[in-house]
Amino acid sequence: MTETPYSIGAGPATRVSLSLPEGTAEAIRQRVGKREFSAFITAAVERELRGQILDEYLADYERRQGPISAAEQERARQVFDGVFAEEGGWPVAG
Repeated sequence: MTETPYSIGAGPATRVSLSLPEGTAEAIRQRVGKREFSAFITAAVERELRGQILDEYLADYERRQGPISAAEQERARQVFDGVFAEEGGWPVAG
């Protein structure tokens, strides 16, 4: 894996090849139209990456400190979103 200076959601656009089941692709087209297809996929992937990064942080915290409640997990999500928004973006995945 190559290192990139860009955080999630940052940097120039790059072309990638993506394969989806036809039913999924058609559902996206119907929902957002052909012109917004890439934006929809980008937003979904960014949400997933941010969720995975936060899940990793929370799992590490629970290994060290013990279980945290659902309410505390939701509060952590809000704090992470706020902190990374202030700093200009989420960290690079990995």
